[in-house]
Amino acid sequence: MAGPLEGLKILDFSTLLPGPWATMIMADMGADVLRLEAIKRPDLMRTLPPFVAKNISATHATVNRNKRSLAIDLKQPEAIKIVKKLVKEYDVVVEQFRPGVMKRLGLDYDTLKAENPQLIYCSITGYGQTGPLKDRAGHDINYLALSGLASHTGRKDSGPVPPGVQVADIAGGSHHAVMGILAALYQRQASGVGQYIDISMADAALALNGLNGATYLSGAEEPGYETETLNGGLFYDFYRTSDNQYISIGSLEPQFAIGLFQALGHPEWAARAADFSAENQQQLKQDIQQVIGNQTRDYWADLFGAADFCVEPVLSLGEATEHEHFQAREMVVDVPLNDGSLQQLAHPIKYSSSQPEYRSAGAKLGEHTAATLEQAGFSAADIDSLYQQGIVA
Repeated sequence: MAGPLEGLKILDFSTLLPGPWATMIMADMGADVLRLEAIKRPDLMRTLPPFVAKNISATHATVNRNKRSLAIDLKQPEAIKIVKKLVKEYDVVVEQFRPGVMKRLGLDYDTLKAENPQLIYCSITGYGQTGPLKDRAGHDINYLALSGLASHTGRKDSGPVPPGVQVADIAGGSHHAVMGILAALYQRQASGVGQYIDISMADAALALNGLNGATYLSGAEEPGYETETLNGGLFYDFYRTSDNQYISIGSLEPQFAIGLFQALGHPEWAARAADFSAENQQQLKQDIQQVIGNQTRDYWADLFGAADFCVEPVLSLGEATEHEHFQAREMVVDVPLNDGSLQQLAHPIKYSSSQPEYRSAGAKLGEHTAATLEQAGFSAADIDSLYQQGIVA
C-alpha cells in the first residue's frame, strides 16, 4: 500500500544533516521530495568517505534516499522564477540557511506564500530566527553545550563527552522539524492555510533536558555529572568486563534489582541499592564493577540473556546490525543504487497498513533536473536554454 505521506510534495533546500535527515524520514513515508541543490557549491555530504559505486558517498546515499535532485543556481533571477513556479504545486519547503539568506534570494516565506497560501515553510537553524545568537555559527556540540545537556552528560573525573550521535542535529533539528511539519499539515486540513515553522536546534536541545529540566525548574538543585538517577548517579550504568568490553545495567525497579544481585552472587546488595545516597551508590558501583570485571562480556550476556533484569551487552555498530532482534525487525535494508544496491539502516517506524519505501539511494547532482522542469511545464527549448545559461545543471 502507499506510504502514509503519499501525495505530499516537499521542496528541500537543505544540505548536510538536519534538514536532509528530516526530509529522508518523510520520503521514507512516501512523500515526494525534490532537493534544490547549488551547482557551484555541492552539498558537502557528497564528499564524505567511504565511497561506493563509482565515487558515491555512502553517507549521502543514505541521508538523501528516495529524493530527486534539481541542480540550480539560486543567485540568478531566472532560477527564482523557476522556484516560484514549482512552489505552486508543493506542500512544504524545508530550508537550513542562516536567517535572512532566503529573504535575500527572494525565497522567504512571505514571498512564497504569495504564490501558494497553503504552503508549510520550515526553517532549521542553530539558534532560531530571533534572539541575540540568531546569526551565530554553530555545530551539534555547541548546541549541547549552551543547552545545559553537556553539563550533566559525562563523568565527574573527565567532564562532558562528545556523544556518538548528533543529538542536537537529529533529535533536536530533524525530528522536531518533522513533528512541526506534520502538525502544521494537520492544522491546514481545518484552516486551509499554511504557516511558517521556526526550528532552533539549540531550543530543541534545551527541551531535551526533559526530566532534569522538570526537577530543576521546580526548585531542585542543578544536575551534574553522575548526580542523577539516569546519568551515573546510581548503579544504573555501564561496567567494564574482563575482555575490555562493557555491559549495561538498568535494573532500577526492585524486582529487577533483586534478580540482578542474585545473579551476581550478592543478594544482600539489593538493600544497598535502595539507599540513594551518593556515597553508598558510588561504593555499590565499585563493588558491582569488581564482580563484572571478573568475566567477559559474552559470559554476562549469556547469563542475563535468559533473565529479564534489564542487563544487556554494549554492542558495536556491526554487532548491532547483525543482532537477531534487529534482523527480525528488518532494520537493515537493501536500497537500489545504480545497477546494484546499498545496505542502509531502515526507517524505524512500523505501520500496520503500509510499508516504508526504499525507491533509490541519494540521487546524483541534478539527476532529475530535466524531468522536473518538463513536468512543471517547461518546453524542451526552454529547458535547453536554462542549461545553456547555467541556470540549471
